[in-house]
Amino acid sequence: MIKTAIVGYGNIGKAAHEAISASEDFSLKYIVEVREISADVPVLKSISELSGIDVAVICLPSRAVPEVASKLLSKGISTVDSFDIHTGIADMRSKLDAIAKQNNCASITAAGWDPGTDSVIRTLFTAMIPKGITYTNFGPGMSMGHTVAVKAVTGVKDALSVTVPLGSGVHRRMVYVELEKGFDFNTVSETIRKDDYFVHDETHVIKVDNVDALRDVGHGVNLLRKGVSGITNNQRIEFNMSINNPALTGQIMTCAARAVTKQNAGCYTLIEIPPIDFLAGDKEKIIRSLV
Repeated sequence: MIKTAIVGYGNIGKAAHEAISASEDFSLKYIVEVREISADVPVLKSISELSGIDVAVICLPSRAVPEVASKLLSKGISTVDSFDIHTGIADMRSKLDAIAKQNNCASITAAGWDPGTDSVIRTLFTAMIPKGITYTNFGPGMSMGHTVAVKAVTGVKDALSVTVPLGSGVHRRMVYVELEKGFDFNTVSETIRKDDYFVHDETHVIKVDNVDALRDVGHGVNLLRKGVSGITNNQRIEFNMSINNPALTGQIMTCAARAVTKQNAGCYTLIEIPPIDFLAGDKEKIIRSLV
């Protein structure tokens, strides 16, 4: 049994709890959450209280992940996170890799669906069609990372960030905000637009009275690659999915928590992990059923 803790209990933490509970090879020992929650396992207030576990599943906003993962790895606890700031992944991987190796444990970072499983698909697409272009088109749907980033802006009471695909990997961000009393909408809107999550995309910030009336955690992606295999042109491959965002993220993190226990010390992204390591069960049986 893989002894596990969940760190953070928002949408992703709850989904990870469900996925872990449905997996026969896991034993959930703790949840770490600063708020008062009702749970079927002990709830700790700080990661400093964690001990006797194999892996911690970090379900916190991406900007909190580097510090928390570093502290856990320094305690010799392996970690999994769904860090989703694409431009920061390589640097964080290098940082966590050094800490993990020093403390003889392992980490899998950016273990969501994008970055994460979509990264694996893009890697396979590139192997199949070495010369060409891959277009990643998200949505339409709620972006968890972008929504969390907006909620952190001063003056925002609640928020919803919806990603709308415009085609060819270009996106529009529709950001719906419910303001705290006394805050200026134009100031809040400008702060959101300048955030790294939004500065590279067309972003529309819209003031609403009740964000919850708009909320839907569904999302999706279309991956398309067109190019050349060998010397043959006009090769085209495509992948589509429509999903519940937190549910899929929680499931992928749970599979990554299984995989991280099978790795040597260090930090990895999903594209570095053998796919069979994500699955429970006898390796020979898995090979016979899936190859």
